[in-house]
Amino acid sequence: MRRSRLLAAGLVVGMALGSVLFLAARPAAVAAPTRNRAVTRLAATTGVYDRAPNATMPGFVVDPAWPQRLPHHWLLGQIGGLFIDSHDHVWVYNRPRTLTNDETGLDTAVPGAIDAKGIPVNGLGFERPHGPAADCCHAAPSVLEFDTAGKLLNAWGGPADPGFIGGKCKVDDGCIWPGNEHGIYVDDKDHVWLGGNAGYGGAAPEEGGAKVAGRGRRAPWATNKDGADGFLLEFDEGGHFIKRIGGTPKVPDSNDTHGGLNGTAVLYQPADMVVDAKTNRLYIADGYGNRRIVIVDATTGRYLGHFGAYGNNPVNDQAADAAGRWLDDAAQGNTRPDFFRNPVHCVKIANDGKLYVCDRGNDRIQIFDTHDPDLGKPCANPHGEAGKCGFVGEQRISAHTETLPVMPGTAVSVSFSTDPAQSCLYVGDNTNQTIYILNRANLEEIGRLGQAGRMAGDFHWLHQVSVDSQGNIYTGEVDTGMRIQKFVRSGPLGCSGTGRATVGGPAPE
Repeated sequence: MRRSRLLAAGLVVGMALGSVLFLAARPAAVAAPTRNRAVTRLAATTGVYDRAPNATMPGFVVDPAWPQRLPHHWLLGQIGGLFIDSHDHVWVYNRPRTLTNDETGLDTAVPGAIDAKGIPVNGLGFERPHGPAADCCHAAPSVLEFDTAGKLLNAWGGPADPGFIGGKCKVDDGCIWPGNEHGIYVDDKDHVWLGGNAGYGGAAPEEGGAKVAGRGRRAPWATNKDGADGFLLEFDEGGHFIKRIGGTPKVPDSNDTHGGLNGTAVLYQPADMVVDAKTNRLYIADGYGNRRIVIVDATTGRYLGHFGAYGNNPVNDQAADAAGRWLDDAAQGNTRPDFFRNPVHCVKIANDGKLYVCDRGNDRIQIFDTHDPDLGKPCANPHGEAGKCGFVGEQRISAHTETLPVMPGTAVSVSFSTDPAQSCLYVGDNTNQTIYILNRANLEEIGRLGQAGRMAGDFHWLHQVSVDSQGNIYTGEVDTGMRIQKFVRSGPLGCSGTGRATVGGPAPE
């Protein structure tokens, strides 16, 4: 099989993991050769595969004992956001409402909370006429902070954190908890930015199409009842509310500039955000309803600009609606649509000022130059000319993938290696369940990490990809995946060489 091509570096990391993990976890009676075989299998099944012969890149192996067990019988829901801060702390933004009835069996009825039938319900909206339904478990708070060893450092936020809503997060202060948690970022001041992607009427996008009680609807403890999640929230690292940007819209509008709280731009189901510390500009991937990147002042929330695909501004929502689905549109000859298709799922900035956008609905990433004065200003670039309107280039990511009506597209998250040139670009594919390793200099695919499955190192609805200062990769999954994983790096820190100009497609057996 394709994974049988073991890397020597990967084996070294696997052996190191074995000494720390397997020796501690296995009974003393288990012989060393058995442990070594287990480590060898781990490295064989979770390392980089489909490697380009003329390229170099890091090696990886999954750490199956990361993170450490959570306290208080907590379970994680879908992972709506994941980010590594400047201290190498791993921030996880999960969705308690995606847990099932049995997964929150210990959560008892909320005092005074009843459903339409007059039966007491717990914080997730499940009926609890007789108290706990099972011996396991509790929903974890929405925001969790780990160190790189997987130790939980802090947890707060959301209605699964008793007293948080109405305490640290008050509606009178402008704090409205989103209907569906999506997107987390920690800036250089250690401020935590959170987004949400529930639509108007309480419906959240189907991340994997799961249709079970508690998913894709507002629970009794949700506070945003006025419209869609059209905002970002800023907190300090302890969960104290600082400000809100945006509002609670009823309909998308990719060209709104000042309709939100205190004159900020109204978003519509924003997916991701990043602050450029050099300019204090906050870039927002907006998102599941709108089709743009919004630029605001990170301190005041004041609108500075916005742009769509190829740097176009204003954004033509009507044309995008009329174009319909990506593959149908492409079949008509429109293989380079001049608009983002929902969802605009990620926005990341490299050290050289290049800004990367996940145009997930169009199976591509686009790259922009934050130093270009035209970026975000009124500008027309319908033919996608490089060097115009701040646009630099693009790369297709498994260009013929479509999974509608569940969720569209491929490019779900990007992150960079931590060598000085940030020469590796890691692109997560939500539908094909893998991470493509690209040489950032030429955007060619030189290897892959992970594949569809339920085992350690596999992915089910890969949703987030982030990298720490040592080059280790962390991932988060939605739908029924509901887990975070760590892949330990070995070998080179960066990427070089040539690979395949076409990214994606079936990997060799």
